[in-house]
Amino acid sequence: MNAIEIRNLTKNFGQKQALKGLNMTVPVGSIYGFIGENGSGKSTTEKIICGLIHKNGGSVKLYGKEHTDSDIRAKMGVLIEAPGCFPNISVWKNMKLQADNIGIADADREIVKMLKMVRMEGAAGNKYKNCSLGMKQRIGIAMALLGNPELLVLDEPINGLDADGMRIMREILTDIAASGRTVLISSHVLGELQKIATHYGIVRGGKMIAEMTSEELEASCRTYVALQTKDINRSKAVLSAKYTRVEEDEAGFIRIYDLVTPEDVVNYLYNNNILVSEIRTDKIGLEEYYIDLMKGGRN
Repeated sequence: MNAIEIRNLTKNFGQKQALKGLNMTVPVGSIYGFIGENGSGKSTTEKIICGLIHKNGGSVKLYGKEHTDSDIRAKMGVLIEAPGCFPNISVWKNMKLQADNIGIADADREIVKMLKMVRMEGAAGNKYKNCSLGMKQRIGIAMALLGNPELLVLDEPINGLDADGMRIMREILTDIAASGRTVLISSHVLGELQKIATHYGIVRGGKMIAEMTSEELEASCRTYVALQTKDINRSKAVLSAKYTRVEEDEAGFIRIYDLVTPEDVVNYLYNNNILVSEIRTDKIGLEEYYIDLMKGGRN
């Protein structure tokens, strides 16, 4: 059984069609990275899943049942856009209000548990308005975790965080998934997402254009030889005469995407009176794969 199954989902806002027959499959226990440009339909899809807006067509099932089923809705925790917290009261009181709102019996014990999971137990007495962006995001996740949901839907929880904030968030999300929950997370920080996601969905123009596991992504990401020489332009011209895809990256390295060894490249350039100052083998990451896919570089 899958945690989320979406088929032919459509949504219109007036004359604009935001979703155009989108399909999505999120396996139980996965961390599903939901990727797409601004306006591609990510937030609209998440809001429909969470019942915040209505769909125009298609089906949305959670754990095999309609997403409007009240029992299913009780299994979901949500952080869309920003936590709904009161700025002038403490983190603890905000958590307590949410716990009372959803009818948690042993609220204090549950709040302590959730704050500990998001590394916020030491800030329970802080006023919400005095918390940093990273702390506020963690508070939002803690509130979403109240009631022990099986499915967590998070909209851009790591955007805008510093390096330490991202590290903490990675640890939290990994812990959440390890506890048996399913996490649907949208993000523009693709390098960070690649460190934790087990599955990916890439959406463009209101349609899902690719779904894959982390293993399938790894197999799809091309290996390349990267090198530097004193004469980049001449080196590119010489290499382009032999290899089918030669590009210069932002760091000033020449990349060769053909199946070739560094030794072959060095020998070929040496025979053309070009000396290599640095060479290595590397592999493109999720961000480059995504950019290439948006440009139509891969099917």
